[in-house]
Amino acid sequence: MEKIFTSLLLLLHNVMVSSAMTQTNTTTDQLALLSLKSQIISDPSHFLDESWSPATSVSRWVGVAGSRHQRVKSLNLSNMALIGRIPSNFGNLTFLVCLDLGSNNFHGNLPQEMTCLRRLKFLDLSFNNFRGEVPSWFGFLQKLQVLNLRNNSFTGSIPSFSNMSTLQTLNLAFNSLEGHIPVSLSNASRLETLELSYNSLQANIPEWISSLHNMNLLGIEYTQLVGSIPFTIFSISRIEVVAFTGNSLSGSLPNGLCNGLPILKGLYLSINKLRGHMPTSISNCSQLQILSLSKNEFDGPIHSEIGRLSNLQILELGANHFTGIIPQEIGNLVNLAKLGMEDNQITGSVPISIFNISSLQVLSLWQNNLSGLLPGEIGNLTNM
Repeated sequence: MEKIFTSLLLLLHNVMVSSAMTQTNTTTDQLALLSLKSQIISDPSHFLDESWSPATSVSRWVGVAGSRHQRVKSLNLSNMALIGRIPSNFGNLTFLVCLDLGSNNFHGNLPQEMTCLRRLKFLDLSFNNFRGEVPSWFGFLQKLQVLNLRNNSFTGSIPSFSNMSTLQTLNLAFNSLEGHIPVSLSNASRLETLELSYNSLQANIPEWISSLHNMNLLGIEYTQLVGSIPFTIFSISRIEVVAFTGNSLSGSLPNGLCNGLPILKGLYLSINKLRGHMPTSISNCSQLQILSLSKNEFDGPIHSEIGRLSNLQILELGANHFTGIIPQEIGNLVNLAKLGMEDNQITGSVPISIFNISSLQVLSLWQNNLSGLLPGEIGNLTNM
């Protein structure tokens, strides 16, 4: 009987301790969220004013989702037009897995204490006004899969993250970052999306990018990239979008460009200093939907093989030095919506097959050496 009584006392003690710990942990999360609320100086839709009250359970607060530990697991306050800062004790939300503060007006620096969010997998702080350098402590978040900091006011260089082995998406576009692309990113072997566009990166495209075999989208547009495009990038078998528009890239496109890219859908290379002939192997990109090569220094003929790109929707070849005639085979591009060949040195007449493309909405052929008349009442080609 005494043993039974002792066991009951021990069980009661464990329940009371567990209950006290749960209450303490819940209170910790509540205080961290109330601290965040205190830093919000504008909540135009009164989402937090009306919901975030100590009188109700945290699990019922707008944007908050809990876990079986009765801890805050997810916080989604995106698109609420909130203005404020992130407080230092925000790092007490140690069970947080998903944090989305995107499309608000948060500002200031990111507090060092956020490094305590070791369970974090998804972090979206895009479309805010955070400033300062991109914290290197992101590398300590060893479960992080998505890091989206686009459209902020971050400055300095891209840090050499110590550990990004789980990272799948890194988006730093539309900031004021400078310098090079750190070689530490080559360790992000699971990276699928790398978006660094609209910064002031003054660098070459590193060869090691081709070692990121899971890459699906590579966007480094409107920065200050120089040098040539590494041919090895076109050996990434899973890549669907390569976007380098608006840089100072030079050199030519290699023959065999699309031999290893069966699923490439978008190739954006406009507004650079690329030269040479357009390789005939580009016709091997059977899934290509957008080919943008305008405002470069390409020359030579437009090959008839381009008519094999049956999925092509946008073809931009304007403002180059292309010569010869417009291939009749372009009429085979039945999904084409935009065809731009303006400001080149193209001769001959416009193939009637182009006007049989029912999806065509934009046709730009001005400032060439074309002759003849367009079908119907469109008028003289030289007046376009």
